[in-house]
Amino acid sequence: MPQQVNTFADIRRTFLAYVSDVQYCTMVTVDAGNRPRARVMLPIWEIVDDLPVGWLAVYKTPVKARHLERNPHTTYSYWSPRQNAAHIDAVSSWIDDPAVKEYAWNAYCTGSPAGVGYDPIGFWPGGPTDPKYHLIRIEPWRIQLVRGTDLSSVIWQTDPPRSVAVQPAISA
Repeated sequence: MPQQVNTFADIRRTFLAYVSDVQYCTMVTVDAGNRPRARVMLPIWEIVDDLPVGWLAVYKTPVKARHLERNPHTTYSYWSPRQNAAHIDAVSSWIDDPAVKEYAWNAYCTGSPAGVGYDPIGFWPGGPTDPKYHLIRIEPWRIQLVRGTDLSSVIWQTDPPRSVAVQPAISA
């Protein structure tokens, strides 16, 4: 039975340690037929007002854009060969504000948490104003951490979970 915690502060150190160790995660979105779609990504994380906030520098592909437009609920999953895992259920949204995009760009360059990040110039040579550089803000509402040594787990969840309108599935 997973242990429930009341505040993110109760899992903050372990969460950041797992993210720093693994770095890359699987991002899962949902398509119009309610089927999951996974891809490997490298978000960065920070703590804002004692809550985790993720930033994801991406290309705004038509598939990702359609999925998030219809249903912004996403899951990000980290796993290490030691069986440590972090599963993050979140609401993900596109950010167009140039100042925020530059902020996230700089956070990628410096690493957040330590050891996570890269110089995005290799993907977007025009810097933070490159028209192909897009940014997703990740707002977790539930995080489950699993410790590989004994498979114990702990869950943090906002109270109440953040909810957003989801478009109904489209029949084929």
